[in-house]
Amino acid sequence: MSQELPFDPFPLFTDPHKQTIINSLCNFLWAPSSETKLVHLADGDKLALEVTTPWNWKPTDITVLLVHGLCGSHQSPNLVRMVKKLEPMGIRSVRYNMRNCGSGKGLAKNIYHSGRSEDVFAAIKCLHIEQPESPIVLIGFSLGGNLVLKLAGELGGLGGHFLKGVIAVSPPVDLYSSVQMLGDPSNAMYERYFYKLLRADVHYRHRKFKDLPPVRLPRNLKLYEFDQLYTAPTCGFRDADDYYNKCSAAHVVPDIELPTKILLSEDDPIISCRSLDQFQLPSSVDLFKTKKGGHMGYLGNPATDKGFYWLDALLVDWILDF
Repeated sequence: MSQELPFDPFPLFTDPHKQTIINSLCNFLWAPSSETKLVHLADGDKLALEVTTPWNWKPTDITVLLVHGLCGSHQSPNLVRMVKKLEPMGIRSVRYNMRNCGSGKGLAKNIYHSGRSEDVFAAIKCLHIEQPESPIVLIGFSLGGNLVLKLAGELGGLGGHFLKGVIAVSPPVDLYSSVQMLGDPSNAMYERYFYKLLRADVHYRHRKFKDLPPVRLPRNLKLYEFDQLYTAPTCGFRDADDYYNKCSAAHVVPDIELPTKILLSEDDPIISCRSLDQFQLPSSVDLFKTKKGGHMGYLGNPATDKGFYWLDALLVDWILDF
């Protein structure tokens, strides 16, 4: 079901680029202390989880697993702010680091990509084995949103055994269209930012793991070119188009049987809010769209009940609704 969600943006930040950029910069909070937990993957790589457990948390209480976006980590502003909100509520939060990200840097020879839903599932199974009675709510931001929706669709009817609910914020469920939008001249600053970090990560890994062949990537590439030149062949895809097609969550969203909420903004500069319009969504999936919000911005009016970080307050409401 698709519906419009009322959102009163802060008047100074109605511009989508301001919403997007200011949200990523406005992080003045230190995350509560966390314990690093390593997840061993089938190919020998490891990834790191940062687990924050409130003093009054019980094994039957909720666990929220937070998955960051492209070039992010457990230190991404959205994840840090959510931990700060959840910890006083007695809700355990787990911040997931994709391969070689955050506290897992240097622990994975293989790269993360838009479709590694099996990595997220490995983390969920690890948490489930240790605390089988704790219901898990899975939240993905941007690229992480594509991952959690892809996993939920792949699990189908088995999803309820592992998860209580799924939330995806600004997910690029049609990867090709998102890469095309990033390649637009109006979005050049985002594309340059992402590519700079991706290029640095590739060069780091190839220096760290001596059995990887030498690699030299040009300083200036479009993300499509990077995926064509490096991501696709490295990860076993025929080409960039094959990679986008096989890893886009849109194809499996109709198979989701878990309670799922998706949030999109109509003015998102790099994600199309129409990416799911052609699909018949199951009754378990609620798709919400706002008029404003940019890409994962959703900065609201401080005078309203949800405050400046409108998205954070909304996510807490959704977590408690499951």
